[in-house]
Amino acid sequence: MRIDAHHHLWNLGRRPQPWMDGPWADPIRRDFTLPDLAPQLAAHGIEGTVLVQSSSSYEETAELLAVAAGEGPVRGVVGWADLTDPALGEVPAALGPGLVGIRHQVQDEPDPDWLTRPDVLRGLRTLAAAGLVYDLLVTPRELPAALAAARAVPELSFVLDHAGKPPVARGARLPWADHLTAIARLPNVSCKLSGLVTEADWTTWRPEPLLPYARHVLDAFGPGRVLFGSDWPVCTLAARYDDVVALAESATGHLTAAERAAVFGGTAARVYGIGRPKARQRAE
Repeated sequence: MRIDAHHHLWNLGRRPQPWMDGPWADPIRRDFTLPDLAPQLAAHGIEGTVLVQSSSSYEETAELLAVAAGEGPVRGVVGWADLTDPALGEVPAALGPGLVGIRHQVQDEPDPDWLTRPDVLRGLRTLAAAGLVYDLLVTPRELPAALAAARAVPELSFVLDHAGKPPVARGARLPWADHLTAIARLPNVSCKLSGLVTEADWTTWRPEPLLPYARHVLDAFGPGRVLFGSDWPVCTLAARYDDVVALAESATGHLTAAERAAVFGGTAARVYGIGRPKARQRAE
């Protein structure tokens, strides 16, 4: 099964998105629904998706889970939860089936070491006990803390979103590349090949300068721990869905067929546990 392991949906009339904090967001300051995404998925033979939170609220997570419970390609939801909440262990059962992971906008925390706070580490251990994945939304500033957290909670499966947001627009690779190599040595961390186009200059980017970043991800983690994600509709600030798929296909062109199948679905199915048909998922 081909899987897009990272996309969003939102209804701004029902759920504001506070991170849309300037004119830069005007092109995506509208509702984005599953029917909007469906033609892009069909064009590339993508049968399953992972729907990821975009605001820090249990209400949004519940809405995303309702989408996943219906007909359509969404096989799992990475929602939001307060990692510092002493009652965090009750959250997965309260939210219900379909929840495969949790994410928090760590990149927006003033403290770059937020992930290593004792209350946060306690929350991460709670997620591990619940069988959930933790998606890391970090920049190079927070990558050292992400490394420390993944070391401290080896029983938890971590997924690094958007390759840790390398400084593509500046054409720089350090210290991002060194941090990425270090965190890739941990067997409990995987990485999404996603978000590179929006880390580049939105109007002048070309595939060739982005490929070294993508290939460093593949070299560091290996195809068995890399997941393709579109980051739609955020990616549309810089590129079409077709362009994002083409970039990932170019970056993986040197791999074997089995390795490409892992990047474009197998890894996501294994990490998030979403390979089964939806009807069976709902029955269990």
